[in-house]
Amino acid sequence: MQIIAMLTMLIDHIGYIFFPDDLRWRYIGRIAFPIYCYLLVQGHIHTSSKRRYVLRLFMIAVIAQIPYNLALTPDGWNVVFTLLLSELVLIVLDKLPNLWLGIPVVLAAFVVMDHFPLDYNAYGLLLVLIFRYLRSYWLVLGHFVLNFVYLFYYQWVVQMLSLVPTLLIGLLPVYRQALEARRLPRWVWWSFYPGHLAILAAIKILYFDEWVIMDWRSLFQI
Repeated sequence: MQIIAMLTMLIDHIGYIFFPDDLRWRYIGRIAFPIYCYLLVQGHIHTSSKRRYVLRLFMIAVIAQIPYNLALTPDGWNVVFTLLLSELVLIVLDKLPNLWLGIPVVLAAFVVMDHFPLDYNAYGLLLVLIFRYLRSYWLVLGHFVLNFVYLFYYQWVVQMLSLVPTLLIGLLPVYRQALEARRLPRWVWWSFYPGHLAILAAIKILYFDEWVIMDWRSLFQI
C-alpha cells in the first residue's frame, strides 16, 4: 500500500509539473491521498509515542516545504502540514470523554485549514476523520458524500476517482491486509515525499529553466 501511494503521488506530480494538459496523470494521482490519510490514521492508532509521531510529521513538513514551493506551487503549504494538523485534531479528540464534545474542535480546525493555503485544505481533515471513525460500507459512503459535497460546491470532478482506494480499503479487508503486510523501511517511507519533490524541483529548474518566486507572506495571510 505504501508503494502504491508513493508511485501514484509521483505520477500525479509529474503530470502536474510537466504535462499539465494531460489529465490522465492526475486521474492516477487521485489514488494517493486517501491511502496517505488511511496510513496516517493507522500510524495514529498504533504508534508507541504520539509525541514522536507528531514530531516526525512536523520535520517532514518543514523539510519538504521549499521543494514543494519550487516544484508545485510558490504560495501554498505542503500536504504534510495538512496531515500534521489532522493528527493534532485526532489527538485532541482521543482525550475527550465524549466524541460529540469534539465538534467545536473539528469546526475550529476546519475554518483554520480552509483559510490558509494548505494542500487539500479542510477536505484532508474530513477525509482523515472518515478513515478514523467509519468502517466498511459507512467508510465508503462517508467518502462518497464528502466528494459529492466538494463536487457540488467546487466542481472537483477529478477527485471522485479517489473513491477507488477507499472501496478496496473498506470493502476488501483481505486485499488491505495483503498490502499492509508489505512495509517499506521507515527511512524510505518518511524521506520519499521531500526527496521526490526536491528531485522534481531540480529537474524543473535545470532542464526547463523554470524558477518560481516564493511569496512567503502569502502563506500567513489572515
